[in-house]
Amino acid sequence: MRQIAVLPYRFGGPGMDGPTEILLITSRGTGRWVIPKGNPLTGMPLHASAAVEAEEEAGVIGAVCPTPIGSYQYRKRRANGASVMLDVEVFPLAVTRELGEWKEQDERERRWFPFSEAAGAVDEADLQALIRSFGDQGFRAVARSTSVVDNIAQKTGVSRMFAWFQRLLPRQGNFFELFESHAATLAAGAEALARLMQGGEGIADHIQEIVEREHDADAITREVLQTVRRTFLTPFDRSAITDLIAAMDDAIDEMQKTAGAVDLYDVTEFEPEMRDIAGLIVDAARLTVEALPLLRNISANGPRLHELTERLVRMEGHADEIHAAGLKRLFKEHGSSNTMRFLIARELFRHLERVTDSFEDVANEIDGLVIDHA
Repeated sequence: MRQIAVLPYRFGGPGMDGPTEILLITSRGTGRWVIPKGNPLTGMPLHASAAVEAEEEAGVIGAVCPTPIGSYQYRKRRANGASVMLDVEVFPLAVTRELGEWKEQDERERRWFPFSEAAGAVDEADLQALIRSFGDQGFRAVARSTSVVDNIAQKTGVSRMFAWFQRLLPRQGNFFELFESHAATLAAGAEALARLMQGGEGIADHIQEIVEREHDADAITREVLQTVRRTFLTPFDRSAITDLIAAMDDAIDEMQKTAGAVDLYDVTEFEPEMRDIAGLIVDAARLTVEALPLLRNISANGPRLHELTERLVRMEGHADEIHAAGLKRLFKEHGSSNTMRFLIARELFRHLERVTDSFEDVANEIDGLVIDHA
């Protein structure tokens, strides 16, 4: 038997610079910590059904990614005494709003857990493994300092002897910190975009935040380009550094263009396919946030980087399918009767699809670094 679920998450801290937090709820009856789940709703996509369960059981709304992160199994005892195995497909949900009142608030407790504690709070071994695989590199470096020379060797993945030589050369610049700062800006912009695609009140505020985040990203990009010019020794080839930051900047530029089009045409309602692509964008930003700190030690983190970039590429393909299906539906419904609505929607779809294209470019740049250095 099949069920669907969400893994609700958020980045800690007002500046989204803290560790990942996972929202768990208690089950009815036993009071065990679980994730929001239920049976698929007839006529509704699986990820949309999972989002409904999240709102009803946990009182949270957000951007749900249409691409699942995996599945787990557990046994459920029926009222007739039978114990049946259920297969649960899990979709990541970036929480953008917590409701003060929700359907099952009197039947369940909800609590945010630090990522390091979330897996241990649930009983199912498969679910524990799924949560751990979700990743929590956050915005922190993965290398640990031992000595100056060993730290250089760990962060760059080169031999200890060459690390000693590097110490004698001019400093490498703060590229890793800049990459990670830009990734944080991408994540914040993606969440603002997801809130924008939900419509309702606050559209102007979400547009303003996206514009501000894009300005922050531009400042970081300029700093990277200036640092490349004035740094004697860089951790990677100079063209690789500039290509990576350019791909990241393209992603948030297209987010800003999406917001600009919404503002220009005064759009207040958005197509379900647009919200689905926004959910993919939020998860793509999350994966980028995890991947960038791993570049500090490519030799040790090559396999995980490859997993993350492979997922980014798959998500871009999924976004293309959603984009095509949404445009086809809109053309059938409004192509002749409401041409202006179709043209505006097509422009929004184009910008959203280009955001996912840019994340694929980020994945390709990271893969190139892995091939060259791992």
